[in-house]
Amino acid sequence: MPTRRDFLKLISTTAAASVAGVSLTTRAGDVSSYTSRRPPLAKRKFTSQAVERQLARVKASIADPKLAWMFENCYPNTLDTTVELGTFDGKPDTFVITGDINAMWLRDSSAQVVPYLPWAKTDPALQRLFHGLIRRQARSIRIDPYANAFLPGPQAKPLEWSVHDVTEMKPGVGERKWEVDSLCYPIRLAHGYWQATGDTTPFDDEWRAAMQLVVKTFRDQQRKHDHGPYHFQRTSDAPSESQMLGGYGNPTRPNGMIHSMFRPSDDACLYPLSVPSNLFAVLSLRQLARISRAMHDAAFAAECEALADEVEQAVQRDGRMRDADGQPFWAYEIDGFGNQSFMDDANVPSLLALPYLGCCDANDPVYRRTRELAWSGRNPYFFRGKAGEGIGGPHEGLRMIWPMSIMMYAQTSQDVAQIRQCLTWLRDTDAGTGFMHEAFDQDDPAKFTRSWFAWANTLFGELIVDIQRKYPQLLRG
Repeated sequence: MPTRRDFLKLISTTAAASVAGVSLTTRAGDVSSYTSRRPPLAKRKFTSQAVERQLARVKASIADPKLAWMFENCYPNTLDTTVELGTFDGKPDTFVITGDINAMWLRDSSAQVVPYLPWAKTDPALQRLFHGLIRRQARSIRIDPYANAFLPGPQAKPLEWSVHDVTEMKPGVGERKWEVDSLCYPIRLAHGYWQATGDTTPFDDEWRAAMQLVVKTFRDQQRKHDHGPYHFQRTSDAPSESQMLGGYGNPTRPNGMIHSMFRPSDDACLYPLSVPSNLFAVLSLRQLARISRAMHDAAFAAECEALADEVEQAVQRDGRMRDADGQPFWAYEIDGFGNQSFMDDANVPSLLALPYLGCCDANDPVYRRTRELAWSGRNPYFFRGKAGEGIGGPHEGLRMIWPMSIMMYAQTSQDVAQIRQCLTWLRDTDAGTGFMHEAFDQDDPAKFTRSWFAWANTLFGELIVDIQRKYPQLLRG
């Protein structure tokens, strides 16, 4: 039976073949090779004048012509290619696909548009986009808080790899892999929009009902009394596509943390207590509390804060490991019985990305130690080859580096030389396409997955914007 992984490999193989004729030895100074690969203006899904002005300003500051070209292609990619605007019950509605799949992941859709938040206050068109997406996500959560991906509508064609999943599929659900971060990202988006604009218009009764359901789901998945209502199994050649023990996952001893059956990569968790996802949940609950207080709902804010405190206490108590030198660092997953796993996965939330999300300070000593170990042979999914180095994960297998991990390494660094190296890796592993990919082979970037992965493209644009603000000399040099 085909899976999402099989589908993406098929289209990525086709895409790789299509760019095989593009020179992979193009030099940074060969300006004639760098024609914009954005869709023609008339075919773009959405245009923001504020984003266009930012694009032009930052691009003009980039001396390296290939890097400037890639920034121009990538930064607006979500707006250019993945946004569908409409109305629902007379209010704005926005559906954001992940790229090469006609479905909306709660995680991806949030992460894809976050880099545009700084311009929302002055751009009414962007405000409408955010209003529509915040409402669409709330409506999706109310359909099923355990789903990670949703279809354009209840009558849409199902995703072929989800049709026979053994779980409770509802109309409009694309995939039903329970991932804690799927409910964190809509809160991150809503809080970011509110902070950027001061606008509370999208936080209507339906949104508040969805947020109540988020908190209830988090509490149910603490599994203090039973395993809760969620289970999931899938027939697949890849064991990471399904869950064991009737679809409820490996056994745990409840400790106050929130159980997650799948990682942000959509791969099954080994141990159901994910440390980075729980740290993200702590942050998200406190952000939700701040919004709720601003909306004069002190009781719900207090409920969010109490749950955040409980989860934080549990993860601080049980989620750390010590290496041979006795120094503490974060585990990736635990089971509450004392078993702990250390690795990191390129998808965000990850251990590497904790400061990027706001879960900790980049100078926190436990994080610094964790970061060092994640970017080393201590992490079984850290790869180093001729083309670069970085973190991958089980999703695409060994040797496959995710550009997203290189972006997170740069975003969490204060070392100019380290950031410069990351820019070089990113620039030189696009396989001549001008875009980011899901993953590339450590020795041969012509072997890559996903030619159209909007999250990675927009994240690359966000990185360039941040570097231009913090370390402009890196782009001028």
